[in-house]
Amino acid sequence: MSGIESHSKDLILRGGHVLDPANGVDGVMDLRVSNGRIAAVGKDLPFPPETKVIDADGLLATPGLVDIHVHLFATGGNPEAWAGDQSVYPDHFSFRSGVTTMVDAGSAGWRNFDFFRTTVIDRAKTRVFSMLNIAGYGMAGEAAEQYVPDLDPAEAAKVAQKHRDVVVAIKTAHYQGHDWISVDRTLEAGGIAELPVMADFGWFVEERPYWRLVTEKLRPGDISTHCFRGPVPVADEAGVLYPYLRQARERGVLFDLGHGGGSFLFRNAAPAIRHGFYPDSISTDLHVLSMNGAMMDMATTLSKCMALGMPLHEAILRSTHRPASMIGHPELGTLSIGSDADIALWGIRKGRFGFKDTVGGRVLGSERLECEMTLRGGDVVWDFGARDAADYRELPDDAGVGPGEVLIAPPRGR
Repeated sequence: MSGIESHSKDLILRGGHVLDPANGVDGVMDLRVSNGRIAAVGKDLPFPPETKVIDADGLLATPGLVDIHVHLFATGGNPEAWAGDQSVYPDHFSFRSGVTTMVDAGSAGWRNFDFFRTTVIDRAKTRVFSMLNIAGYGMAGEAAEQYVPDLDPAEAAKVAQKHRDVVVAIKTAHYQGHDWISVDRTLEAGGIAELPVMADFGWFVEERPYWRLVTEKLRPGDISTHCFRGPVPVADEAGVLYPYLRQARERGVLFDLGHGGGSFLFRNAAPAIRHGFYPDSISTDLHVLSMNGAMMDMATTLSKCMALGMPLHEAILRSTHRPASMIGHPELGTLSIGSDADIALWGIRKGRFGFKDTVGGRVLGSERLECEMTLRGGDVVWDFGARDAADYRELPDDAGVGPGEVLIAPPRGR
């Protein structure tokens, strides 16, 4: 599977406010990293003299974020498709947003998953998992997702089992039929492969209402994404939450935010968050259209949830350990001793900030998260404030001169 081999020296992040909801850690302390793993968490940690010290004073330190709804099958020659030009390469967008783990949400299906793995997943420094689309060619275009003969549970399960180290769920998306075929076949594939499913009701029709999806169809551990999309019935005219949502959660059904380019409305998110019905996972549904629209990035999506009243602790939990557990990897999204040193440092800007939903609605907030640094496996992979750098005047004279190159002064008078 994807990943990086850390060659980093020991380092210590000094004096940041460490927030690790999975371990109940919330306070100013140090983080020591050794051989790419978390070595110690605590106040005034001792460290050897050769240890690199990074000043984290005034910053929030969290586990690297886990975004379980993105689109990464960036392959040329297929315009206007998520299995094509609308996807993004993971490393181009992950680390600058504090994200160290991404899950592609079904861009590839059982027919083209091998190609997706070899061209994207196995080449990324970002840790990449994937959901396998029940449609043979995944999100290669609208026609591919509607072609019922290619919604094949047996073939999907076979490919999922072949790639079990990276495939974490089966996905149904964008099906426009007035029946439950796509959902039912996805559930069948999930049963065979012993994996959860994610359901994207891209088309809402009267014959298959959303409330039936989450209260009757999905199993415990299955995920309903785009839970604040426009057609989702969330609250009545008085702003009271519909009971079926809590009933579904009591059954064990999980809810994913999945912001995207058209699937996040304050009209639905505001009453849900006000009533404490938080999404189990906060995710971006990252793709070319959403990243240049209202969604922007993971930090902005978290900031929107906070502007609506979600506490910071809950926002971090639901973008780290909770989504990691939802995809069967509870070892991720924590700062536990011995875990991979995937860490994000954040500045929390104070002021008056406007946030937009996908239909042009606006909400004002007083805080905005901004990623200052990201470590993946102990390596600094994003450094907004140059905290990992030294004064250039302290560098050796031959800095930047490669092996075999000669530093030659220009001729006199030139």
